[in-house]
Amino acid sequence: MLLRRFYDESLAQASYLIGCQATGDAIVIDPNRNAEQYEKVAREEGLRITQVSETHIHADYVSGSRELARRTGARLLLSGEGGVDWQYAFAKEDGATLLHDGDEIRVGNIELRVMHTPGHTPEHIVFVVTDTAAADGPMGMVSGDFLFVGDVGRPDLLERAVRQEGTMELAAGQLFDSLQKLGDLPDWLQVWPGHGAGSACGKALGAVPQSTLGYERRFSPALKARERSLFVSTILAGQPEPPKYFAVMKRLNREGPPIRPASVERTLYDLARLDAAVAAGAQLVDVRAAADFAKAHVPGSLNIPLGRSFIGWAGALLDYARPIILLASDIGPAYGARHQLALIGLDQVDGISSASAILESWIAAGRAVGTVKSTDAASLAATSTGDRPRVIDVRAASEWQQGHLPGATHMVLGELAELSATLPHDAPIVVQCAGGSRSAIAASLLQAKGFTNVTNLAGGLGAWRKAGFPVEG
Repeated sequence: MLLRRFYDESLAQASYLIGCQATGDAIVIDPNRNAEQYEKVAREEGLRITQVSETHIHADYVSGSRELARRTGARLLLSGEGGVDWQYAFAKEDGATLLHDGDEIRVGNIELRVMHTPGHTPEHIVFVVTDTAAADGPMGMVSGDFLFVGDVGRPDLLERAVRQEGTMELAAGQLFDSLQKLGDLPDWLQVWPGHGAGSACGKALGAVPQSTLGYERRFSPALKARERSLFVSTILAGQPEPPKYFAVMKRLNREGPPIRPASVERTLYDLARLDAAVAAGAQLVDVRAAADFAKAHVPGSLNIPLGRSFIGWAGALLDYARPIILLASDIGPAYGARHQLALIGLDQVDGISSASAILESWIAAGRAVGTVKSTDAASLAATSTGDRPRVIDVRAASEWQQGHLPGATHMVLGELAELSATLPHDAPIVVQCAGGSRSAIAASLLQAKGFTNVTNLAGGLGAWRKAGFPVEG
């Protein structure tokens, strides 16, 4: 048996290739849209991908199962559990085999037993893996978003992301029941989860790539819980706001994940072409560092720095129905950003451009560049109460509840575009988060919406607290 884990840092997402070296057969579970990586490893290991499956209808990225099955001619295996509302709409069209609790899949000499584990989602399944050529008991479990290292999958997404009211307590109870199904499995069973630290699919995921069931039984609070109602209240408490794009992912992955489009044209946009694209409704997304953007940028562009948080904020703030033009420091970051956007279905990148080249042309044409002002905690605190600008705190609700600047207004970054409609466009505004990164994005968003007097609080609430200024809680 061969096991390969593929991990995408931008999504904190894991997928797995399990192959039988005796027969050359392999299965890929929970692939993302980067299909080439699985095909490449299969070729290098002398394997052929004969089956493709996934644990559930994903909310945080576009599934690559459908595309990988088509590219390789593999059999597509999808959950048939979850009831009528959570069936894969494209299963019949793609000739998929539907899986149910207790089914067994053979990959050469490897056996994968299907367990239905609802809670995170109604249709969720896991795969208990046995290498029958070497053992008569299971080695590990591909646990998807059911069981993580140190945590379990959050059961509130259907209600909070997909707006299915009244479902999260029911789902939390189902999750408790699903955990009880693990009782007959041995402590040595390895746990191969679908996500690591940084994923929004749980609230306390560990950064270790795998665990054992015995370790989780001993140290994971969720698996130690013995009382159903207490488990339900505890697991629902403190869950972060789900990213806004999760609802889009659920719909795409249930109805039929799109096949990736052809590569974006490599010709860089010049100023004239950029002007025409913006006039036609394109979104300008500058992926440079916040400090570079603050010094000079094309007015009207949204700054989402390329990094680990890029996908989450892009999904929350960009319009899936409008074309995207990427501005970056160089070609490499631009194509890196395009790859990450494709992982969450933002395929409409119509072009890319060098931010410095565009700014040179912009200045040569006699146009004023945009800048972002910043202030520090001492300067803001020194402003008299009557003259102090409105402070907009863009952190999550749980962070706000733990303490905030006196007199601040709370507007979560993911909803700032809508919430800011109540604010006067010419009034002085200071945007603030925990350390200054989210507020930098917020400043660019407000400026793009026509706010003319926006300042970013450098260091955010952390710098404010460190300076000893008062905090309300």
